[in-house]
Amino acid sequence: MNGFLAKLLDRFRRDEHGAIMVEMTIITPMLLTLAAGVFEFGNLIEKKLLIEAGLRDAARYVARCNQSFSGVDCSAVAKNIAATATTDGTGIVRVSGWAATSVTVQPTYLTVPVTVDGSGNQNYRSSTANVYTVRVSTSFTYTGTSLLSYLGLGPITLSGAQEERYIGW
Repeated sequence: MNGFLAKLLDRFRRDEHGAIMVEMTIITPMLLTLAAGVFEFGNLIEKKLLIEAGLRDAARYVARCNQSFSGVDCSAVAKNIAATATTDGTGIVRVSGWAATSVTVQPTYLTVPVTVDGSGNQNYRSSTANVYTVRVSTSFTYTGTSLLSYLGLGPITLSGAQEERYIGW
């Protein structure tokens, strides 16, 4: 009996039929997880870039908007531009789940006084005594697909901000 079992195991060890099946059984779950991770990461980067583009457009608008001259609520319009790329907010949202209400606009974020050093050089070129900076920021919770929860990572928070020098119209 031992001779038969030893001969059977030896034959099984030398036989290469089905080796590819075993290798694919081991490799396939890893390849599928890697492919899903690539798609998930690409989706995450796309959302981040769309949010950054919206913040950049909104900050550019606020930096050039003069509310007292135009009679327009610059902050509200900038929030709509960030989320939908339209001034009235009726366009298609840039990122699903990201709304104008989650955008923060600070029209007077930073005030820097214009100074002149001993050589007569100004730190900022300006016709006024101060240079003003506007800031548009947001925070977005990306839930993604089931891969993040499968890996135990949970939702990821994307944060972004854009600052521009205030110019006005």
